Amino acid sequence: MSIQQRHIGANDLSYFLEVSTVGSITRAAERLGIRQPTLSVAIQRLEARFGTELLIRNKSGVELTRAGRQLATRARAFLTEWQNLELDVSRHDDEPRGRFTIGCHVSIAAHWLPGTLPSMLSKWPGLELQLVHELSRKVNDLVVSHELDFGIVVNPVRHPDLVVIELAKDVFTAWDRTNALSDTVLYDPNLLQAQSILARIQRRGFSFKRSVTSSSLEVLARLAAQGGGTALLPTHLAAQARPVLRIPRGDQPSVVDSVCLVYRADAQRSPAARALVAALKHVTPSSRR
Repeated sequence: MSIQQRHIGANDLSYFLEVSTVGSITRAAERLGIRQPTLSVAIQRLEARFGTELLIRNKSGVELTRAGRQLATRARAFLTEWQNLELDVSRHDDEPRGRFTIGCHVSIAAHWLPGTLPSMLSKWPGLELQLVHELSRKVNDLVVSHELDFGIVVNPVRHPDLVVIELAKDVFTAWDRTNALSDTVLYDPNLLQAQSILARIQRRGFSFKRSVTSSSLEVLARLAAQGGGTALLPTHLAAQARPVLRIPRGDQPSVVDSVCLVYRADAQRSPAARALVAALKHVTPSSRR
């Protein structure tokens, strides 16, 4: 879908107003806690939608065009009215309804959400959920930039506007079907925990002869359980493998993970959002089926 075909939203207008206030896309992105490309795309959507240039870029930053100044004035009034409307509606409806987005790594989704989400959907028939699966650090960024409502994130990066609620601790380490490290390592190269553990094992003088990589930790756990090699996994996932996986002999390096619920306080203030937060605070790993 091209930029011209995309609908603009309240976030686009808010981003534009921040740029108009500080006179710089870079500084506005920093103040908003979002990536500069995200802000630039929002401006492009507005310019495509209105069919005119809103900003003039120069060496010192940006200036508003005549159309940009008109939009800034009208947008401030519109967003104020919109916020008042949201507050009026939410006062009369504290039951979650409509669509909310939740981001998390696919392995977190598979083992943490089934124990809680079905009961939420049964309790709140007006609730719709969109699950987005990305690496935790990506989910963290998307929540900060208002592109996701909630995230279940491993080791979140703190941000002034981000509420972080720890759900549980987990330990990421090496697992094998035997009591010794295999000559084959199974891991997700995109995970910082796996990178750290692999490097520490190698610094101790042990070298894996080959590797098998996958973005699915569940697949890696199943391969290890069938004797495919030593897998670098979180404990909650390794504990569900059959046959049983164990930590190889020796002082294996590990990373203590913090699994957290994250959301922006300024974006989730309605009674419905607070009810959803209360439910998500009780998300726990589901038992093995």
